[in-house]
Amino acid sequence: MDQKFAKAKERMLRWDLRGRGITDPRVLAVMADVPREEFIPTSYRSQAYNDGPLPIGLNQTISQPYIVALMTQELRIDPDCEVLEIGTGSGYQTAVLSKLAKKVHTVERFSDLTESARKVLDRLGFGNIEYYVGDGSCGWPAKRLPPSGCFDRIMITAALPEIPEPVLKQLAGDGLIIAPIGGAGVQELVVCEKKANRLMERAICDVRFVKLVGEYGFDQ
Repeated sequence: MDQKFAKAKERMLRWDLRGRGITDPRVLAVMADVPREEFIPTSYRSQAYNDGPLPIGLNQTISQPYIVALMTQELRIDPDCEVLEIGTGSGYQTAVLSKLAKKVHTVERFSDLTESARKVLDRLGFGNIEYYVGDGSCGWPAKRLPPSGCFDRIMITAALPEIPEPVLKQLAGDGLIIAPIGGAGVQELVVCEKKANRLMERAICDVRFVKLVGEYGFDQ
């Protein structure tokens, strides 16, 4: 790794992650391992480890490192988890999830983003990822669900007015789902745990995500 990136990453880990309450050693290890600069357009690569979002084209962004780590930590992923990610984007969050889970199923409505993310992830050696281009608000295609028919963890990386019912139906019992819920401006990051087919909801903090456009999301 370029020495400049190495120093910036160490600063990120110390101040932006540990300094703001990211304590899970597995999450910290993955954030230290995944090269964020590889998922960022060349013109913004010098800002790879700044704690802020960056544009990746098509009016989409790569989330700030703290939010990536926070959402990952809140999902409490273990090596046996089948994970659904709605919003592949740059593929950076996908990479983080991939290193913690058994398998990641990631859906993105922009085929160009899926293609570019997949190229980077393949080049970096990530193999436990399945991709789908389509409307993420409808969940994962029924014909391609894991053997259990559902997901242990679900992460939605774009704003929604509410968690779509088709997505909730794909969450396993005792599963966890995290999503930014609210309007097109500011949302509330919410984590929900499924217990006896009921959702136990907990708000974490205010966030700003791009909108999830789709049948159960926002209009264009």
